[in-house]
Amino acid sequence: MGRNIPIEERIILALDLENPDIAKEWVKKTESHIHFYKVGLQLFMADWFNIVDWIIERGHKVMVDLKFFDIPETVHLAVKQLMDRGVTFATIHGNDAIIKAAMRATEESAKTEDERVKILAVTVLTSFGEEDLRAMGMTQSIEDLVHFRAKRALELNCDGIVSSGLEAQRIRRDLGDKLLVITPGIRPGANLTDDADDQTRIMTAKKAIQNGADYLVVGRPITKADDPISVINALQQEIRETIKGK
Repeated sequence: MGRNIPIEERIILALDLENPDIAKEWVKKTESHIHFYKVGLQLFMADWFNIVDWIIERGHKVMVDLKFFDIPETVHLAVKQLMDRGVTFATIHGNDAIIKAAMRATEESAKTEDERVKILAVTVLTSFGEEDLRAMGMTQSIEDLVHFRAKRALELNCDGIVSSGLEAQRIRRDLGDKLLVITPGIRPGANLTDDADDQTRIMTAKKAIQNGADYLVVGRPITKADDPISVINALQQEIRETIKGK
């Protein structure tokens, strides 16, 4: 089952910036091609809801990526703060109690199903590698851990997950199409072996979509590019061709 997602929304531009004015410039620079933006912890702390509201008022969608993880009632109340603001996605960590608390907040909202905030459970951060799990005393593989957390998210009626493209294929095969899969760590093919990258589980746009990702979160490959629009065009062309070939 393919989702009918406009090409302008398939890429979520990560505004991982400390200055809200610079973030606004990036929105203005890219909004002819992209209609979905991620506001993470750094930018949110710099400008609170002002930048979120500004992006939404321009007719775009926002993923509020704060990765809530606290006692369940605190998460419940925090997610309620996102209601009635036009936010599309919000992230939490994929712990059972956290998922339940967040979903309860959305169920209490007066919004319709199409309007309510969609909750995304973060499975395993893309900066984590197998050696990081070993250092924590865990013996299972990252793929198994992501799969387990995705399965629990599905069982708890979570709207979607954040997962690297490496694990998306198994999730789609075993768990079907109900969960949204949002995939960070997208890199142009030439940069897949960049030693300066702080993410370890990375993938091209084409492969991530082939593996079952619905949305791709892209930051530095666009914001650090000499010609960001050409990068966006190339990524969107990869997505179009991949979807057409499925």
